[in-house]
Amino acid sequence: LPLPPLPGRPRPGRAPLLPLLLLLLLVGPAWPISFQLPGKARKCLREEIHRDTLVTGEYEIGAPPGSSTGPSANLKITDSAGHILYAKEDATKGKFAFTTEDYDMFEACFESKLPVGTGRMPDQLVTLDMKHGVEAKNYEEIAKVEKLKPLEVELRRLEDLSESIVNDFAYMKKREEEMRDTNESTNTRVLYFSIFSMCCLIGLATWQVFYLRRFFKAKKLIE
Repeated sequence: LPLPPLPGRPRPGRAPLLPLLLLLLLVGPAWPISFQLPGKARKCLREEIHRDTLVTGEYEIGAPPGSSTGPSANLKITDSAGHILYAKEDATKGKFAFTTEDYDMFEACFESKLPVGTGRMPDQLVTLDMKHGVEAKNYEEIAKVEKLKPLEVELRRLEDLSESIVNDFAYMKKREEEMRDTNESTNTRVLYFSIFSMCCLIGLATWQVFYLRRFFKAKKLIE
């Protein structure tokens, strides 16, 4: 007779489900971000993105209900060095796309041009759907250009996703090595500084003892 599974041990056939669930979570769609933009205000969204990564986005700015004028806001996307990657004045609705040159922090800022409301005029509703990496690729267009079958398109998407995950783990490993080197260097410097401080204290204490002894001898307080 087959033995029952031991307590705490996973049942046969359930172990392969965990990688599949993790993969489904990673492949899941990213939801757009919505927020309220008050009059004469500026709100920014920041995100770290790897190098050589395609970034696409779609935005929409809604006019306040009951307003006689339409939506009025400026959109600007910059990197940490202040380089403008995308800019649009009086933005209402549109799309943007760019490819990163290096790993950096990117910032998308919306600046309202409407006057400050008196409480009667609601804020503008801003919706931003920003994608990068595998999410930003249009696999339907790739399938048309390369004449791929649906299964081949799905395999291409999974291949790109796997490559993205490998690159993320490689970057995390590199950062861990850099952090470890920094910690080891800091520990070595702290050790040397501690030894130097102890030597200085011992030298100062020795000089103080000899100085006080000579002083007391000069005052004929001790022999």
